[in-house]
Amino acid sequence: MTDTLFTPLQVGDLHLPNRVLMAPLTRSRAAAGNVPQAINALYYAQRASAGLIISEATQICPEGQGYILTPGIHSPEQIAGWKTVTAAVHAAGGRIVLQLWHVGRISHPSFQPGGALPVAPSAIKPIGQCYTTEGPADLVTPRALETSEIAGIVAQYAQAAANAIEAGFDGVEVHGANGYLIDQFLCDKSNQRTDQYGGSIENRTRFLQEVVAAVTARIGAGRTGLRISPEGTFNDVADSNPKALFDHVVAIARDAGLAYLHVVEGDMMGGPGAGVDYLALRKAFGGVYIANNSYDGARATAAIASGAVDAVAFGKLFIANPDLVTRLQLGTAMNPPQPETFYGGSTGGYIDYPALTAL
Repeated sequence: MTDTLFTPLQVGDLHLPNRVLMAPLTRSRAAAGNVPQAINALYYAQRASAGLIISEATQICPEGQGYILTPGIHSPEQIAGWKTVTAAVHAAGGRIVLQLWHVGRISHPSFQPGGALPVAPSAIKPIGQCYTTEGPADLVTPRALETSEIAGIVAQYAQAAANAIEAGFDGVEVHGANGYLIDQFLCDKSNQRTDQYGGSIENRTRFLQEVVAAVTARIGAGRTGLRISPEGTFNDVADSNPKALFDHVVAIARDAGLAYLHVVEGDMMGGPGAGVDYLALRKAFGGVYIANNSYDGARATAAIASGAVDAVAFGKLFIANPDLVTRLQLGTAMNPPQPETFYGGSTGGYIDYPALTAL
């Protein structure tokens, strides 16, 4: 029988009732101290019919923050706040994993403890701005990490994974995409190190490999996924040979026995891309392959039916349609998203999108 969006799927240790996944979506609505709050619990519970919710990116340490009011997973208060979220999702019959995040150089001294410079593989200033409490600010030239510091950040990823399980999450997703710290190490535009973490592909993937090993040693490979963006240019990253680089990245994920590989297909910035063969990446991984980036119901249905992907993570459609699974099943119209409310604010454009029963 041909698989559909609504066929159950085993993903590592998790049994999903359908293949309509909620993508990680930054919404900048945490409370003071970057603590999840009651409206976050309601927001996620409204979307618990997803086969799996992948939480918004969540910083593993204070230095990992680069945006206002994004949640963390490194303080007791944050763990307690997330417990209310996971309890609400589970009470509604859902499953949820936490995306582990360190922004690296995509930050600003105003976010950093003591006003320090953000850290990165190399002291290369990225093009772009970040939104601080004082408004938009240019990104700065980061401080290159000392070799001796890297093991400490790897340990922070492992501790954050353990904290996520303590907070009631069903697993974690290592954020290796979109120009953040792990991706900065992977890509040669942002990594010009001369130690064992720079230069060759084997060296530039070493940080990712160590993070994956540390996280899986702490919580198990069956509860760990990885997100990558092989053609992504967001946050001023790029690689001169993405095929060879991501062939190696996928081999790391495969050899670690990860529960899934979550792939941002193409360039989310609308660039021409580098011609990465995603079907080949799927075959090389050999496990559950989750696709993301501009999928709608028809495209997702065709991709799953053809065997090109196992599941699809939806972003904007899940923002605007808490009952997306039902709407896809029935083929009904979708609520249009409100981009002006994507980032920051209160309940408007967050928990007030109507479900079908409320129309």
